Amino acid sequence: MSKSQLKGFLKTTNEIILVILQFFIITLHFVNFEFFPKIQIIQVNYIFSFVGFLFIITALIIMLKAIKDLGSNLSPFPRPVANGNLITSGIYRFMRHPMYYSLIFISFGIFIIKLSFYYLILSISLLLVIKFKIILEEQYLKNRFIKYLIYKRKVKY
Repeated sequence: MSKSQLKGFLKTTNEIILVILQFFIITLHFVNFEFFPKIQIIQVNYIFSFVGFLFIITALIIMLKAIKDLGSNLSPFPRPVANGNLITSGIYRFMRHPMYYSLIFISFGIFIIKLSFYYLILSISLLLVIKFKIILEEQYLKNRFIKYLIYKRKVKY
């Protein structure tokens, strides 16, 4: 295996690991493990539940809009799809990674509702995985689309 083939293999492996980790952490939000104590930080009340649900509903609306705007460019992997386009319209006029941010907001919304260390750890873990995914995705976008750097300067988040 040549050096460039090894580099490509490692990048692809990193992509797969990030996607698997992302889906694993998201799944842990909805699976109840009895052996892992869900110690609450403070007592939950209706205000926290309301704010958490607002986070989740807002994030779901943004995610659905992003899915619609991406169309056939949608992929769970950071590498753009073959023959894909750079999407800079719709929700992408305001933020570069609305689907990733939506996942983070949903995770933190669940944390706000539950207020336990378990969900805080999940939210922070998901945030870190998505941060690495964004870094990798932006490298691909910069290399693939000439106008990406202009878009990145124009749309900060």
